[in-house]
Order: sequence, then C-alpha cells, then structure tokens
Amino acid sequence: MTFREATPDDLPQIVRLLADDPLGATRETPGEEIPEAYFTAFTAIAKDANNALIVAEVHGKIAGTLQLTYIPGLTYTGGERAQIEGVRVAAEQRGHGVGQALITWAIQQARARGCRVVQLTTDRQRPDAIRFYQKIGFRPSHMGMKYHLK
Repeated sequence: MTFREATPDDLPQIVRLLADDPLGATRETPGEEIPEAYFTAFTAIAKDANNALIVAEVHGKIAGTLQLTYIPGLTYTGGERAQIEGVRVAAEQRGHGVGQALITWAIQQARARGCRVVQLTTDRQRPDAIRFYQKIGFRPSHMGMKYHLK
C-alpha cells in the first residue's frame, strides 16, 4: 500500500468513494463527469499548506482516501491539531487494513509535524466507523454540532 497526495485525475474515484454509503449517497454527485465544485474545492485544498487530500493505493488502484487538515490554535499552549475528515475505503478493500493504515499514516504525519492532538468526527449513523475508530484508540470526548447553510 502506498500513500500520496491526490491529483485532479483522482477526483471522480474519490467522489465515488465519498458517495458509497447511505449518507454520502444523499450528498455527493459521482460519475465520470463530476460537478466543477469538486475541482474548485480540490484546488483550494491543494493550495493550502495546512491541507492535504490523500489517497491510498493498492496495486496501483485507489483503495481509500482522507483529508488531513492542520489547525493552528491557542489551546494546548498554542499547539497545532490535526483534523482527519472524509475517510473512505473502497468496498472491496474494507476489512483488509486499508482504513487502519490510512489513519496510522495520518497520525504519523501529525506527530512528525508536532501536533498536540489528532481529532476526527464521524456521524452517529455510522456505528461501524465509530467502533473502528474506538478500536484503534480514538475516544469520544466532545459532542459535535453542525449548522447546515444549504
């Protein structure tokens, strides 16, 4: 398994991964031609030194993805934190260690950068994801809230 930063050519496959669950199916638009908004977001992520869109490849094929964002802050004595978002593993790769390898890789990157904490959120409607994150050491600590603008 290898990890690399995503390229614009990867976006259709990444969007398919994001859409491949009951929640993602209601908010993503997969296909060979995806909406321009995905490319606009990709460009913003690629230009931001505090963001990285990562893909995991197995035998040259995208097996998973995540976004890693570094957030400067005053808490933790001015310590930076790493936020993991948009974690998805291809259906045929689930249960083969891709998710754990992705998260382990992200934690190593955060540690190497000197982050004080790694955080992520997952929807309560994803009990398998919650069990997975707890199994690898994440602990529920806060109650997350969202305010949807659209």
